[in-house]
Amino acid sequence: MKGSKIIKKSIVYFTATLVTVLLLPASIVFGQTDTSRTLNEVSINAHKALIIPSITPSQQINNQDFIKSGSFNVADAVRNFSGVNIKDYGGIGGIKTISVRGLGAGHTAVFYDGLQLNDAETGQIDLSKLSLINICSITLYNGQPDNLLQPARAFASASVLSLQTIPDQLSKNKPHEITAGVKAGSFGLFNPYVLYQQRLSKRWTAVVTSNYINANGRYKFNTPNDGSDTLSIRHNSQVRSLQTDAALYWNKNDSSLFSLHANFYNAKRGLPGAVVFYTESPGEKLDNDDIILQASYKHIWKNSLQLLLSSKVSQLKTRYLDSPYFNTQGYILQHYKQREAYQSAAFSYNVTNNWTVSYAADGSYTKVDADIYKYAYPSRFTLLNVLASKVKFNRWELAGNLLHTYIKEHVERGKAFQQSPVLSPTLMLLLQPFNSKELKLRAFYKNIFRAPTLDELYYFAFVDRVIKPEFVKQYDLGATYNKDLSGLLSYVFVNADVYYNNVRDKIIGIPSTNPAVFSFSNVGKVDIKGVDLGIKTATRNFNNWYLSLSANYTYQQALDMTDPASSTYLQQIAYTPKHTLALNAGVNFKNFGVYYNQVISSKRNYNGDNDPEHDVPGYAVGDASLLYNTNINHLPLRFSVEANNIFNKYYAIIQSYPMPGRSYRLTMQITI
Repeated sequence: MKGSKIIKKSIVYFTATLVTVLLLPASIVFGQTDTSRTLNEVSINAHKALIIPSITPSQQINNQDFIKSGSFNVADAVRNFSGVNIKDYGGIGGIKTISVRGLGAGHTAVFYDGLQLNDAETGQIDLSKLSLINICSITLYNGQPDNLLQPARAFASASVLSLQTIPDQLSKNKPHEITAGVKAGSFGLFNPYVLYQQRLSKRWTAVVTSNYINANGRYKFNTPNDGSDTLSIRHNSQVRSLQTDAALYWNKNDSSLFSLHANFYNAKRGLPGAVVFYTESPGEKLDNDDIILQASYKHIWKNSLQLLLSSKVSQLKTRYLDSPYFNTQGYILQHYKQREAYQSAAFSYNVTNNWTVSYAADGSYTKVDADIYKYAYPSRFTLLNVLASKVKFNRWELAGNLLHTYIKEHVERGKAFQQSPVLSPTLMLLLQPFNSKELKLRAFYKNIFRAPTLDELYYFAFVDRVIKPEFVKQYDLGATYNKDLSGLLSYVFVNADVYYNNVRDKIIGIPSTNPAVFSFSNVGKVDIKGVDLGIKTATRNFNNWYLSLSANYTYQQALDMTDPASSTYLQQIAYTPKHTLALNAGVNFKNFGVYYNQVISSKRNYNGDNDPEHDVPGYAVGDASLLYNTNINHLPLRFSVEANNIFNKYYAIIQSYPMPGRSYRLTMQITI
């Protein structure tokens, strides 16, 4: 009886959402008027705002701007985005994960050229492993990407961080190109890299990227507000890694596109442990050996039907060593192997010129093996189905989708996680209130589901562990204003969003003695209310001079609403600052550019009871960079100098994990 009620309720839910997603657009699209537009003239000395056309809030940074923010990896590049909180364990070897609007790393899907980088074991991607060498752009979407022709996984998270690699720009007259460079600097950093593009034929192109990093990771630190001026040296943060990405691209008049990626990552690094009274664990080591193969095929028919096929297989091998350790062996040695097979098929069709529908289905199988005591050896099969629709009508744009999630799990020891199928609806709206296109209003609602990860369920689970799934209701209301100017300023772009996230059975990750693996628990109900504000502007060119400025501010109140009798009731959840501000300013003259980047964060609390004794102090960190572009024998040559944390502030993002003080980095790059 109970099962039949659930089925009936699901059918009603499914039908009601389909009426909104599909039938409502049908009632308005056939009365469309001419929506053609005349493009305004653009002055050649004007600069344009980098605006992503999206019905949901989105932010982007491209490879021309990485140097402006002093970015070394993906984690550095996205820290200036509003609503973003990077958990950084310090140094080059420290793990770095992203949390968007207080929802944790597990709710942000990281996509690499259209396919998700998945870690079913921990549920979070270490952004420090992702190099910027071959990245063209990084886009953060709150909710989901705007494009309907996507794998179902793109609809299955609260936010999406999309990484796009550099597209080939080769031609018959230029059949190959080599970009080579080297970075060197503090912490013993030596980082040579190369990007090679080769036109194989009229339709085939190959791109190979290789990036090597070697650094000792040592830096000075002190403990903020401990009453002393004692400095110590951070050890065990060394890293040696090699990452190679090989890709093949095939195209046929843009109606058929095929790509094949092979990505190899091998790293040996020390894990900087917690520092207690200037004493840190000397022996934790983490080795990674990852192989990812992915392919995609896109075809467009003349009747507007589009097909996207995506495939991936991966193997992630991890070796963890903690030595010396006070047990009978004198050390802890653990090996993990995670394997995944994934297939997706997506279709989209233009019912009319202004109405598009799509369907996507994804299937994935993941298995994790580990040589730890009484391990469950779990495997998980996940099936995602999503039906989506988008309609444009004069000044309106309405979109929605319904996601169906099915999970089946198996373990060799203990009790497997069980979850009934889940239906997750999303509705999005974009409105241009006036004839002028400068101002646009937007809103979205998304109900999303996240199952516990395999680590949350089975890591050292000597008895059956009960971790509940996490459900989130997202609400967002915002506006954008984008105007081209003809005076001193070339443009101004302003965005503002207020949001509310209602979380049921939120899963909180707390660092354990092994920073590569967290301990997790449900805290019940959490209410997250926030405001994201952003502004971008730049002057026009005056005698080869121009200035640029951007700022992003976030206010976030994330309160534990679980138990009125608890000390954490109505208190800010752990590691969630209320205020963050990121500023970036630049001065450009001919081939020179000087940039300053400032990141400011208010205090956080590391255990959720908001006792001042448990505060992690706020911080303000400034970075500066100098860029010079020139040519040698018509070959583009770039030099850059970066000074990070130029005021040498000692601070921590995670309690007991001190961040580096002042550091320097030099880069030289040539394109042949």
